[in-house]
Amino acid sequence: MPAALEAYQAALAQSPAFAQARLNLGNVLERLGRRTEAISEWEQALRDIESSAAPDPALLKHTLNSLGRLLEIEHRYPEAEAMLTRSLGVSPEQEDVLHHWVHLRQKQCEWPVYSPLPGVPVEVMVHSTSALAMLSASNDPALQLETAVKFVRSKVRSDLPRLAPQHGYRHQRLRVGYLSSNFGLHAITILTAELYELHDRQRVEVFGFSCSEDDNTAMGARVRKAMDHFVRIDQLSDEAAAAAIREAEIDILIDLQGLTQGFRPNVLSCRPAPVQITWLGFPGTTGLPWIDYVLADRYIIPEASVRFFSEKPLYLPECFQVNDRKRAIGPLPSRERHGLADQSFVFCAFNHNHKFTPELYATWMRILQRTPGSVLWLLADNERARSNLLRHAQEQGVAAERLAFAPRIQPEDYLARFQLADLFLDTIPFNGGTTASDALWAGLPLLTCSGQTFASRMAGSLLHAIGLPELITNSLADYEGFCSRPAAQPARLDERVVSRKTAPRRPLFDTP
Repeated sequence: MPAALEAYQAALAQSPAFAQARLNLGNVLERLGRRTEAISEWEQALRDIESSAAPDPALLKHTLNSLGRLLEIEHRYPEAEAMLTRSLGVSPEQEDVLHHWVHLRQKQCEWPVYSPLPGVPVEVMVHSTSALAMLSASNDPALQLETAVKFVRSKVRSDLPRLAPQHGYRHQRLRVGYLSSNFGLHAITILTAELYELHDRQRVEVFGFSCSEDDNTAMGARVRKAMDHFVRIDQLSDEAAAAAIREAEIDILIDLQGLTQGFRPNVLSCRPAPVQITWLGFPGTTGLPWIDYVLADRYIIPEASVRFFSEKPLYLPECFQVNDRKRAIGPLPSRERHGLADQSFVFCAFNHNHKFTPELYATWMRILQRTPGSVLWLLADNERARSNLLRHAQEQGVAAERLAFAPRIQPEDYLARFQLADLFLDTIPFNGGTTASDALWAGLPLLTCSGQTFASRMAGSLLHAIGLPELITNSLADYEGFCSRPAAQPARLDERVVSRKTAPRRPLFDTP
């Protein structure tokens, strides 16, 4: 990399407008972790290309897409969307670009998400929606399966040789491998950390195969310590990573990623383990024929929904989700510190902004209008989403002061903050997963609406497992009706006391 850096810089010293060299220089800088410099180089390349007498469309598109991709990674969402919009103007038929464009609009609460562009009608946008974005966009399990299978057919290799023996191994201890790029401070690890520690070492040997660099957090260190073997495969090719898993003779490989950022499906398509299972990372089907099973429960994938999964469900007895009982809850803060009035009834919705939909948000606004003195407390995911949410509220007759926004804070303070709210409002059709169990662990009652998909039934599964099925509704009308006048229903919302007293004894938090 350093030699490549010098070579591109030397080329540009001789020919400053050499766009290809500047694009490649940006690639090298990104790989070296110097993202801001990479963006600067690509911005200069864009200026050089556009200033030429006849801009090369292919170079222009490549530069815009590089900028859009890295600006999104840097959470500079409005700039990223602008670059991808310009790219689609150069060449509308770019499915990969539309993947990102649609999800960027979800993250910013830019509604309607499917807003036609020149040469890109809405139906093409829907067809190009990524599997992750589709979880928020649709409550149709058939459409989610179709989206996942389409991704696999277009992006995943099917010609790789099988590595694992057909009939497995005969080890004295079962070798269980976990595959993830999120073994640091991440929602999945927050759920699974104690699981790795609790495996019965007389029966199980635990391997972690990490697809990412260490994040230098206490959580990452805890996970590494909990594994019998922790193997970094982030610098290996897919084939080499699969070979490392095969060499370890893993009996059961558990994918904790699914169709999310960091997923390496070609590792799984090599069949490095005789049994391959997906769990927790992606709340839907992966569409991968090389994954045999999905860990689930009978609420989250009822028998009628099995046909919408490429994997066979393995039903856990109570709940699909595991939890870490060691999650520390910080000191109880004051409402004043968080800009909340003591006398207000506080609804909170701390799920990611990309899970919000216009239909759900309109329901929340009507709930506020029907409950005088109440406020809605939201996660401040990004500034554009915040400004859009304020604007959407005002358009529906809700004053800005009825909304409060919570910044990101340390995990123990984040959990303590839940105790200041009165009711957690779940998102639909993409429920809270880790966030929902965080609320319940902190003692906050949660209201959900269950739909037809895995993602839309997560919180319902958690509520069954903690003994609060009465907080599950099956339509937005019932959801709105339940909390129309919560201040007048103290008995119905006193479940927080139930959950605080009984949570550790309920199946949801019975980690052993």
